[in-house]
Amino acid sequence: MTADPGVSAAKGLSGLDDPLAITPLTRAFDVRVRPPGSKSVTNRALLLAALARGKSLLRGALVDADDSQRMIEAVRALGGGVEVRDEEVVVSGVDGRWRVGEGVTLDLENAGTATRFLAASAVLGDGPITLDGNARMRERPIGELGDAINALGCEVRYGGRAGCPPLTVVPPADLESLESDLAMGRTQSGQFISALLMLGAALPRGLTLSLHAPPTSESYVRMTLEMLSRVGASVRTSADMRLIRVGPARMERASSARAFDGFTMEIEPDASGATYFWAAAALLKGARCEVRGLGASPMQGDAQFCDVLARMGVRTRAATEEDDGIVCEGSGEILAVLADMSQMPDAAVTLAVLCAFAKGSSVLRGVRTLRVKECDRIEALRTELGKIGVAVDVSADGDAITIAPPGGGVDCSEGVERVEFETYGDHRMAMALALVGLRRGNVFIRDPGCVAKTYPGFWRELERLGESPRAGRVGSRGSSS
Repeated sequence: MTADPGVSAAKGLSGLDDPLAITPLTRAFDVRVRPPGSKSVTNRALLLAALARGKSLLRGALVDADDSQRMIEAVRALGGGVEVRDEEVVVSGVDGRWRVGEGVTLDLENAGTATRFLAASAVLGDGPITLDGNARMRERPIGELGDAINALGCEVRYGGRAGCPPLTVVPPADLESLESDLAMGRTQSGQFISALLMLGAALPRGLTLSLHAPPTSESYVRMTLEMLSRVGASVRTSADMRLIRVGPARMERASSARAFDGFTMEIEPDASGATYFWAAAALLKGARCEVRGLGASPMQGDAQFCDVLARMGVRTRAATEEDDGIVCEGSGEILAVLADMSQMPDAAVTLAVLCAFAKGSSVLRGVRTLRVKECDRIEALRTELGKIGVAVDVSADGDAITIAPPGGGVDCSEGVERVEFETYGDHRMAMALALVGLRRGNVFIRDPGCVAKTYPGFWRELERLGESPRAGRVGSRGSSS
């Protein structure tokens, strides 16, 4: 991806041209990719390893992306040890109690996952812990989690706008004094539930959550529970996920078992990152993309993205025991779709962009959480897709959007008018909107460096699509060719 020679482009901090020109694809490609480790799995694993007793080994973790760096720095500031060795990370745990003395302040920029997980785990500090971030983070609500932490018996103070960072958590002197039962309604983010569950696994008396409504983004909550089970925590749930009980590995010796033992874990490739390449294949007849490493039973809900693509006319093949890849191949036609994205909200932006090239209007449900991501993704989609004539309408309840391509489809003719897409500092907006440029010429992405949040090598991976003709295919871990 290069700048248009006839257009002046500045170099951003990332060294990329800004705005960055996207080169349209002129032929079908055949690629094999393995995205970097999942941010969702990596940050959960880092937190659990830091709270464990002894050392843990994480293989394939996402370590060079901004969000993971924020989590690693925070773990170190809280008394844990983190040593990065190529694709392996060794974490020295604190046995269930952060070591902060008189207190510490964590600057987490716009790392929402890290902020929410660490806010709940701040209950385990031996002193007050303050969590802060950039201007956007200070707008992102965390009050529901703060209320839950208060209900446990801790003190939560807000340093600015009530219910948003910065916030300070003042833990009790004795963790045994905390409440062990919490009742919660429907939350704005499933990360609040996941944060409390990981906290509960390190509390002496554990934690029982009674949920009055199904958990938001339930697939991510199930991911958390699966990981807690894998590291040896005690996990029990009702069939409808309304009652969840978590606790230390050895509850019968709760007074001496604040956490669980160190562990070894393989981190799955990022399924959210994979959606951009599956969608790229869907845009071009005969184009084929195989994403490696997700296995037959991935923990990430976004791995189900291919099921939606199959309903849109894309040829897909799921993983087998012999082959851990998931393959998508463009059929030359993209059908409109009605899809529930509540279990894979990060993939909703990718799907919305793909729907801009579908035959007819599509409806995406379960998107209310997009309002409180790195940007307001619903408003961002409405504004940016509007630049190419695509209408994005929001339902009355704000939980569904309709994507209507222009009559005759998006103009992809030669010499089409230049369009520059704003990314709002949001990695997922940047990567999804880049897909437009694979079909339509004269597309530029502003602030392309924001993809470093989760996928630092994304632009090079995308560029390789144009270098990989359908006639041949070679691939390796972490690359496409």
